[in-house]
Amino acid sequence: MAQQREQEGRVALVTGAGRGQGRSHAVHLAAAGARIIALDVCRDLPTVPYPLATAADLHQTEREILDTGGEVFLIEADVRDFAAVQRGVAEAVAAFGRLDVVVANAGVNGAFRQTADIDEASWDEVMDINLKGVWHTCKAAVPFMIDHGQGGSIILISSVAGMKGLENEAAYVAAKHGLIGLMRTMARELAPYWIRVNSVHPTTVPTDMVCNEALFRLFRPDLPNPELADVQPLMAQFHSLPVPWVECADVSEAVLFLAGERSRLITGITLPVDAGALLK
Repeated sequence: MAQQREQEGRVALVTGAGRGQGRSHAVHLAAAGARIIALDVCRDLPTVPYPLATAADLHQTEREILDTGGEVFLIEADVRDFAAVQRGVAEAVAAFGRLDVVVANAGVNGAFRQTADIDEASWDEVMDINLKGVWHTCKAAVPFMIDHGQGGSIILISSVAGMKGLENEAAYVAAKHGLIGLMRTMARELAPYWIRVNSVHPTTVPTDMVCNEALFRLFRPDLPNPELADVQPLMAQFHSLPVPWVECADVSEAVLFLAGERSRLITGITLPVDAGALLK
């Protein structure tokens, strides 16, 4: 958790804030002094094979932010719905008066099949949330950041899948690769406004996106009911450091760095938090 309140006076938008990495990023930023705009869809989606965050989950994020002494504005919206995202962000900025940091974290996975076997509905849902939804988030946020005239930081949460190929995850890999191109383009476009844009690339993180039966079966098709303990040794093989995954807090520390003044001259980079996965 952040030891210094380096985000004091700032406002940060975090998407996918209902649980997992998004909640962690929101709470860490709040502990660092930021007021938080927390957005989540708060419902399940038809092609995603695991439950998504609920309204109750988003309110738990709210409680954890309040426990840090922070303030929070909640938005229930689907990042695929630009009008809803734009409306929610506008209302939050009207309440808080500014927007300084964007953490575009909302994402799903689900088309765990060979590329030729992915159905169009699954492909579209992953691509529309993980890539188009990030564009929607930035499109809604950037005008407020420019108008405020104080610069800022945009952080796109990609994945090691944005920097290497993974079998049976073509839609996810394609979307996460696409975020790098979006990030680099916005970094060039927004540099004159002192708005920095970077991407963070975690390896496996033990959230609901990973800890679900569909993904366990991808790793261990030989078992009738695989569990986390059954796949943990295989996950460890991905990494150079002797760990099966990184924790949400590890990724949040990278987010805090890119959001703050310590990285004030860093823009256009891809920052892995991967335990050495990209070395393999």
